[in-house]
Amino acid sequence: MLLSPAFTPVGFADLPGWHEDDQLAAFEAFRRSAFHVLTKPYRSGALGVAFDAFGPAYDEARERPTANSIEARAFFERHFQPAFVAPEGREHGFVTGFYEPEVEASPIRTETFSVPLLARPADLIDIDDQNRPTGMDPYLAFARLTAEGLVEYFDRPAIEQGALAGKGLEIAWVSGRVDAFFVHVQGAARLNMTDGSLRRVTYAAKSGQRFTGPGGILAEIGEIPLEKVTMQSIRAWFKANPHRVDEILWRNRSYIFFRDAEVDDPAFGPIAAAKVPLTPGRSVAVDRLLHTFGTPFFIAAPKLLAFGCEPFARLMIAQDTGSAITGPARGDLFAGSGFEAGEIAGVVRSDADFFALLPKPLFAGETS
Repeated sequence: MLLSPAFTPVGFADLPGWHEDDQLAAFEAFRRSAFHVLTKPYRSGALGVAFDAFGPAYDEARERPTANSIEARAFFERHFQPAFVAPEGREHGFVTGFYEPEVEASPIRTETFSVPLLARPADLIDIDDQNRPTGMDPYLAFARLTAEGLVEYFDRPAIEQGALAGKGLEIAWVSGRVDAFFVHVQGAARLNMTDGSLRRVTYAAKSGQRFTGPGGILAEIGEIPLEKVTMQSIRAWFKANPHRVDEILWRNRSYIFFRDAEVDDPAFGPIAAAKVPLTPGRSVAVDRLLHTFGTPFFIAAPKLLAFGCEPFARLMIAQDTGSAITGPARGDLFAGSGFEAGEIAGVVRSDADFFALLPKPLFAGETS
């Protein structure tokens, strides 16, 4: 497949902060993907980064674990060619942050814990161009199976008003709609259960409608200036306006369903779209239609002061995606789990330059 002109080859010396970054954690994240693809290869993205081209790098990563940052940097320089990723319609790319919330939860409904996290319903069907009913919105990837055929699934307002009540779908109960909504936005959560146990839920499916973020809505109606929209400012507005929570949240018709997931190592995040545990500060969500999971991206955001590096300039591995993450130079940086990670992720909104580290065979004509 042909490599997209969105990629412009550069040298490692052209990556601002490359030699100051410690790439060892990025190597370990890349190595986790290297083991996963032994059972299920990643799909090649539309920008022409063929999955097969990663073969030599994945082989070495599995066979020769690196011991230090010098070896990790040498590994990436040996196998990859940096390429600037041209953004669409703007001078720079753009990054936001995401994290795994940690919330109190109950296995049963109580007066305090009254908002459910739901499992995937049995009548929720994956659809594509092969089974999509005539006239159905081509954006929709899910539909509801009825006796008359497939129809658009219930949206958030319908579900929160009882469309799925009585079906036994409740995985756990949290204490408020705002907490539940941010679990939906992040697509995963650690649950501190009332019995003292720790559980994890992660994305299983969604109702399928387009995501509409509350920050954009609040800016549009003049409640929060756009430049001051953060997770923290949104939460503060909801706390000050509890009577308007449904008014704002129901404008986002998309609804997320969850499944239980193991907590194998609390140091890592949930298993995400690339089917490996996310690494705090080193995993990035990208547009999966354009990019190939496992691709390393060096991201430089001079005005971003977060993640313990100022300015932000570090190597990340593409291991997740999101409905709001669209375009070649758009990323969502995984900050980790819990309150402190949320404080970091909630304020990440910054211009950034993206440099994809692409397998050298792509430039040598060794793949097609």
